[in-house]
Amino acid sequence: MSAVAAETADSETGAIAARTLADSFKSRDLFQRLAAIRERVHGRIVFTTSFGLEDQAIAHAIFSQALEIELVTLDTGRLFPETHEVWAETERRYDSRIVAFTPAHDSLEALIARQGIDGLRSSLAARLDCCAVRKLAPLDRALASAAAWITGIRAEQSTDRALLSPVSFDGRRRLIKANPLFDWTRERTLEFVRAHNVPYNRLHDHGFLSIGCAPCTRAVVPGEPERSGRWWWEQSDKKECGLHTALA
Repeated sequence: MSAVAAETADSETGAIAARTLADSFKSRDLFQRLAAIRERVHGRIVFTTSFGLEDQAIAHAIFSQALEIELVTLDTGRLFPETHEVWAETERRYDSRIVAFTPAHDSLEALIARQGIDGLRSSLAARLDCCAVRKLAPLDRALASAAAWITGIRAEQSTDRALLSPVSFDGRRRLIKANPLFDWTRERTLEFVRAHNVPYNRLHDHGFLSIGCAPCTRAVVPGEPERSGRWWWEQSDKKECGLHTALA
């Protein structure tokens, strides 16, 4: 596969490159998949981490190979203390810094003026408004000029995520989007984290399978879908903030 740079790739070229890279994932482990992304994509590569189980596995594979991949996080201002703890532990473990992108202060002040500190629960539109300010706008800044974006998405996480692809071309952002754990189960991810003694969020030990902002996340009970603890008050099967859609 020829390497792709975001500034030169058109949608057709990007889609071909994405399919070729996705095909190569089938015979590779996580370390090899990440190395292949770095080898085959020209330019800046960004991995966005929320310090969940999947993201910690990917971070370990990046740091342990000293790959030239930037690790960034979206610090929304509403994260759990436990998330900040594993963030600090990860930086200590790998002697590296993870760059934080935060909401623009003027946009955040306007959001709180509109809906109050927890107005996000008043409607789906209000919640999506909060996500847009706290997550989507910082993500756009984090991915500016990037040629590829790496995420911790797994198909098993939800029916919507199963519609995505291991690797795709994001035409709006003009970059390759790679999900190197797409075909992994939660059990396999947990085994990897344990085998490599990777730091993980201790909320996972208390029923939190998917961890986002504190007001929007609860523990789940055995048998509940993995992402049912996110925005649980909403009467919808779609549990997304807008970062990952079938179109991106």
